[in-house]
Amino acid sequence: MLATALGALLLPLAALALPFGAGESATNTITRNHEPESLPLVIWHGMGDSHSSPGMLKFGELIQKIHPRIFIHSVYIEEKASEDQKAGFFGDLEEQLEVVSEQLRGIPELQDGFDAIGFSQGGQFMRAYVEWYNDPPVHNLITFGSQHMGVAGMPPCRAFDVICLMARAAANRGVYTEWAQKNLIQAQYYRDPARLEQFLEYNRFLTRLNGEVPETRNATYARNLASLSNLVLVMFSEDDMVIPKESSWFGSYTPVEDPEMISDSQGASVNIMGAGGIPREIVPMRMQPMYVEDWVGLRELDERGGVSMEICEQRHMHLPPECWEGLVKRFVGGGWGSDDRKAGSALREEAKKFAVQAK
Repeated sequence: MLATALGALLLPLAALALPFGAGESATNTITRNHEPESLPLVIWHGMGDSHSSPGMLKFGELIQKIHPRIFIHSVYIEEKASEDQKAGFFGDLEEQLEVVSEQLRGIPELQDGFDAIGFSQGGQFMRAYVEWYNDPPVHNLITFGSQHMGVAGMPPCRAFDVICLMARAAANRGVYTEWAQKNLIQAQYYRDPARLEQFLEYNRFLTRLNGEVPETRNATYARNLASLSNLVLVMFSEDDMVIPKESSWFGSYTPVEDPEMISDSQGASVNIMGAGGIPREIVPMRMQPMYVEDWVGLRELDERGGVSMEICEQRHMHLPPECWEGLVKRFVGGGWGSDDRKAGSALREEAKKFAVQAK
């Protein structure tokens, strides 16, 4: 859910989403006001939320105060809000991405491209859209607390969030099984540093997204990501839900063969401690093999100055105005003629030509 409290915009991940009635649904486009000289915006909500929750609608209103008459679309897997919330826990991410790509292609206001915001897991899902489809193209992508290098521990659930608890229990029984990797959303970006061989063998979504399996690397994916004008990565300094929090900046725990295990607040094993109880070191973005060898175009984008790493001094998805307003002013709804958009457009045209030649 997205909620406001004490003047701050709060975006809790799974546990705080408001439930919808069984028969309730709502429009998925937050507003159809649109000025042609402005880029529209697409938002992908996080786990436990839905496309039309009160908080998502409120966030759209707040953006409109900054960019009046901007067109905003909220991504959905299911039109019925309660079913869309469930789709954040259960489903096949590759199939869901196909649904979203068709959805965005069918919206006339988006056909010349758009800016995008991804909240928590919606951030890596939006990046997957950029890499695998990008038609219509994304110009600027902002991700808040996203898990770009996956998670080494399952996100916690609130006590009475039955859907979340069911998904978590199923994942803990066997995260690296064919069934889990096709049906449990969080299992599809679970990257255990103590079981990397199993991860590389069974995972389909995250390994493809980050190019970790040579057979799934694709030059078109890399060109699509590199064609972004800007990729803005926001990490929450006090994040205790994303393990490790540095995943929001493409960081991951160093792989080890025999890690010491600790349990999180709900009894699940989490590989965050090394020998002697010393916290595992983080491999930062620019030292990741996927960056060094540029498997997905991230290094090219970064070396062009297109990657921004921001920090919000808050817990996961707690967003006071100082953590998002400046970014929305800078990277959302800008005019079509700015230099970075021109450069990005040229790269996107090159990516399209390359994709056609590769067929």
